[in-house]
Amino acid sequence: MSKTLKSSSLFGVLMASVSLGFVLSQGALADDRTLIGLAYDTATGSFLAGREALADMRTSDAAIYFSEAAAADWENPNIIERSFMAYAADGQIAEAATAARHLLDLGVSNDFATLVIGVEALKSRRYGAAEAAFSKMGGDSFAGLSGGILHAWALLGDDHYAEAQTSLDALGQGGLADFLVFHRALLADVAGKVDEAKDFATRGLASDPYVARVVEAYARIFGNAGQFEPALKAIAAFEDAGLDHPLVTTVKTALTEKRRPGVFAPTVQAGAAEALHSVGVAMAREGSIDTAAVFLQMAMYLDPDSDVIDLVYGQLLDSVFQHEAANRLYERVADGSPMKPMAVVRVAENLDHLGDRPTALKQLAQIVAANPTDSDALSSLGDMLRMDKQYAEAAKAYSRILDLAPGDRPGDWRFYYVRGISYERNKEWAKAEPDFKRALELNPDQPQVLNYLGYSWVDQGLNLRPALDMIQKAVDASPSDGYIVDSLGWAYYRLGQFADAVKYLEEAVQMRPADPEINDHLGDAYWKAGRQLEARFQWNIAAAVDADGLVKARATRKLAEGLTDDNATDAAPGAETGTEADGAATN
Repeated sequence: MSKTLKSSSLFGVLMASVSLGFVLSQGALADDRTLIGLAYDTATGSFLAGREALADMRTSDAAIYFSEAAAADWENPNIIERSFMAYAADGQIAEAATAARHLLDLGVSNDFATLVIGVEALKSRRYGAAEAAFSKMGGDSFAGLSGGILHAWALLGDDHYAEAQTSLDALGQGGLADFLVFHRALLADVAGKVDEAKDFATRGLASDPYVARVVEAYARIFGNAGQFEPALKAIAAFEDAGLDHPLVTTVKTALTEKRRPGVFAPTVQAGAAEALHSVGVAMAREGSIDTAAVFLQMAMYLDPDSDVIDLVYGQLLDSVFQHEAANRLYERVADGSPMKPMAVVRVAENLDHLGDRPTALKQLAQIVAANPTDSDALSSLGDMLRMDKQYAEAAKAYSRILDLAPGDRPGDWRFYYVRGISYERNKEWAKAEPDFKRALELNPDQPQVLNYLGYSWVDQGLNLRPALDMIQKAVDASPSDGYIVDSLGWAYYRLGQFADAVKYLEEAVQMRPADPEINDHLGDAYWKAGRQLEARFQWNIAAAVDADGLVKARATRKLAEGLTDDNATDAAPGAETGTEADGAATN
């Protein structure tokens, strides 16, 4: 299950402060057993049911199934290995450690088993036992890397600071020195080695000045030493790049008031949890969701008071559509926590995902009313209003964000872009066009903006050659984005170049075969190219896959009447979906 580490290029992945999480859903056990068609009272049936549950990210069910399988076949290493991983992914670390010990007793070498055993010992402050476990692990996998870092924390727990730092030297030889310097800084800070902590923190900031956790640690270490100016300077550089984070803002407030902000990691366990958190995020980015869950659950086990790790795990839940489970996690964040506003915004967003948009909009409006400078809440409110086709109100929300800052930070391109979409959808092109242009000034190669502005010009018969060049540039940047490829085909259609239109629209349909608008576009292009039988076939597909009925009505008329000026498509694919700024670009 481990991924091999090859170079220090993984530092950016390991330290990325994105929010991700894993699934904690409840499932009907009997239903799964029926689906697999096996007798669930056998080891084989329980094993297969557990594998199915884990694939569906139902960790609680998976743990039950694999425990049943293990009870039926306690000497089978494959079953025991899955059992301890399922327990760990569900946060049952003590049970996972028991199964892991048995796996090792069966003669199987497994870094994850050793890691779980060591984490359990570290939690209970049995540092010698933790050292013994972690010292057996290699550093050529994510589990081995984690074991190496946690070995250093276990040594520190036994007051062996020098040995803890030395233990990381060999680990750093594998090309991960930049990543490890952050954890060296935390080790020194917990040990009270102020000068060393400052040195490591400075090196860590130089390696990656735009990662929130790195900036926060640096600012706390220098601020606690009474050196407020360099701490504030690091935060200013972070914010000037258009970045923000609630904990960084909290530290900034303390520093501005000449107060020491407090330590980053108050205990050995909290420092070790940060290492597991970093690796868990990296695994999630790699697409190994179940393994990411194991790392994040161990991190929460070691540091149950970390709201940051809770939010990371909650967003991992969101990534697999387990919004109710994620909301339960967000709702347990304490009211006084700096992370509470972010958690409340995510709860509101999930209400929308669960089909209750009116309540979600109401809650977001209340958050913004209580804190008018909460750009996260304003952004979510604007996006939700835009998806609800309240374009004028959406534009106002985005304007409020841009009013909070100079509007020339690199990340501000998105707010000009989505405000431009809102203006364009509200038929205020005179306001929309300058916003699209401003977005491109801040991010000249952004394919979504190139696509939207280029298509809008083509649709209005304006700047045709620059528009085609823009859309082609967008396609070059995102050649597998069916919506953008469709834009290019539809632009050629609008220009009367039907052979080219057919070529690109056929490519777009291959990429998005179930999109009704793209199928409808291809039908129109076929008709204009004299391929009427194929046109009717595409219109039939468009009508069949349309869930909303808008395309179906138009396609049905064309099936009855052929393509006419009255029933021709006049909207770009997905234009009303509200997903333009979220990665699935539409026209």
